[in-house]
Amino acid sequence: MLTIRNLTYRIDGRVLFDGAEVIVPDGAKVGLVGRNGCGKTTLFNLITGDLSAEGGDISRSEGQRIGRVSQEAPGTEASLIDTVLAADTERTALLAESETATDPHRIGEIHSRLADIDAYAAESRAASILSGLGFDDAAQQRPCSSYSGGWRMRVALAAVLFLEPDLLLLDEPTNYLDLEGTVWLETYLSRYPHTVIVISHDRDLLDTVARQIVHVDNGKLVTYRGNYSEFERQRREKAMLLVKRAQSQAEERARLQSFVDRFRAKATKARQAQSRLKRLEKMVAVEPIIDEATPPIRIPAPKRSLSPPIIAADRVALGYDGKSVLRRVNIRIDEDDRIALLGANGNGKSTLAKMLAGRLSPMEGSLTRADRMEIAYFAQHQLDELVPNETPVDHVRARQRYDGEAEVRARVARMGLGTERMDTAAKDLSGGERAKLLLGLATMNGANLLILDEPTNHLDIDSRAALIDAINGYEGAVILISHDRYLVEACADRLWLVADGTVRPYEDDMEAYRALILSAAKKSRSGDGAERPAEKVSAQDRRREAAEARAALAPLRKTIQAAEKAVAKAEEEIAKRDSLLADPNLYTADPQKAARINQERTRWVEARDAAEEEWLTASEAYETAQQDALAAS
Repeated sequence: MLTIRNLTYRIDGRVLFDGAEVIVPDGAKVGLVGRNGCGKTTLFNLITGDLSAEGGDISRSEGQRIGRVSQEAPGTEASLIDTVLAADTERTALLAESETATDPHRIGEIHSRLADIDAYAAESRAASILSGLGFDDAAQQRPCSSYSGGWRMRVALAAVLFLEPDLLLLDEPTNYLDLEGTVWLETYLSRYPHTVIVISHDRDLLDTVARQIVHVDNGKLVTYRGNYSEFERQRREKAMLLVKRAQSQAEERARLQSFVDRFRAKATKARQAQSRLKRLEKMVAVEPIIDEATPPIRIPAPKRSLSPPIIAADRVALGYDGKSVLRRVNIRIDEDDRIALLGANGNGKSTLAKMLAGRLSPMEGSLTRADRMEIAYFAQHQLDELVPNETPVDHVRARQRYDGEAEVRARVARMGLGTERMDTAAKDLSGGERAKLLLGLATMNGANLLILDEPTNHLDIDSRAALIDAINGYEGAVILISHDRYLVEACADRLWLVADGTVRPYEDDMEAYRALILSAAKKSRSGDGAERPAEKVSAQDRRREAAEARAALAPLRKTIQAAEKAVAKAEEEIAKRDSLLADPNLYTADPQKAARINQERTRWVEARDAAEEEWLTASEAYETAQQDALAAS
């Protein structure tokens, strides 16, 4: 059990905790939430003893082991599997001693202890955890030094999960994970046999894992039963109740004060007036919940409209240094598409995004773009491109040097940065504030296509909600890569799966994709995930089938274009007749003409409806033919 009583802590003169209290029972699954900067990570440091509280007490059950992801990403020449196994220092020491011990009694103690800690199954368990976090058998044998920082942090996470501490503290564990790793971690933590406290801005993770929410609110730790959705509901209800109580109290105050003002000077009523005055003095003010407002994020609309498709790729191959990552990429993007890319890290999502952004040229195939198209590309690694000592205002002024000061600051405000942060150096902004600045800079020119590669890292839940509103209010096309399922479900209309070296439409929803991920992980653990030999099909047959499937696309494209023109023509003719029929004098001056125009309008409405039906049928057939072409190729 973890008990925190009357905790007080200040940093740089600012009070983070003032008489904060909470009790976390053994085996609890707790989500620790609150605005960025409220002290969540500091609380973890106080629990682990890395910081000392000014007042109060933090106590834990006797012998309780704490586990927390190391801030130092492992980068040695040891393999991933050996690095994770080495995290259990007791097992490592016992195995080493077993090689040299000669005393039969001691040897018996060693092997008895190894059996107690299930040491002989440790390698299998470590491999399973690494697999869930995205490392296959071959990857687990590679040295840590061969991986980038983000992948090494996954190894650090695997090490602490392997230790299986009694109290597991996780601070934004999904920041370095893809969607597949996030789904696996959600399931793992929901079944974890000990206490978990997780800081996260991922709503789906908090809904899946947490059974209790602790909210850091104005220096206090407020506990709510249930997951994050329940916390939001309870907090809304509490806020409404407090508002009503505050209103009732204000009315009672006014009534008492009115009595005092009227009768305090009268001898016959002086005692009653004094009594009511004392009641006023003792009345504790009811403070309504006032959340700090999150500035909205606004993404400028495209400056010009483009003819569809804005991007089309035909049998494109992508890769680096002559080695392909993606092949046979056949895609089309229209100006109002909302597309999320699914697939494990390393499958090529970012590679595809770079091609769409114009930062990577195809190795082969045909790629066409609409003329004068503006593209905004956001990726987390671009945060390093910000000038550390320049403020958000400086960054915007450098790009809009002819704008006045008011216009520059208004543009910064539309990026979601408040007035108090506009003149703060980039190096002193929080990760979320830098991400907002970078997104605002990328979209300043009114892009037709917005490409977002993990945009929610470092954003708190309220800022993520603001980003969702901004994306949904944006009028251009969006390509989205994110491990945040809530964001994908809220913003994407179409899903593309990047897997097996190519890109194809995914026709199911995110819940089905989550089930697919878990099913694949289960097969991998059970050893039933081996690929089965495919039926032998000659290369000539594959080429012929692919050619036939592609040939079916050409007439469908023509039908779709013709239907679109017919709809536009019908709408134009309907508008003309609506304009004529809007004249009230027409019906009295020439009733026959009014009737004729109305009949013509009816025929054009029928023509429009027929063209829309033809467009819908052809579009569905086109998508089916596209899938057939991909499958055949």
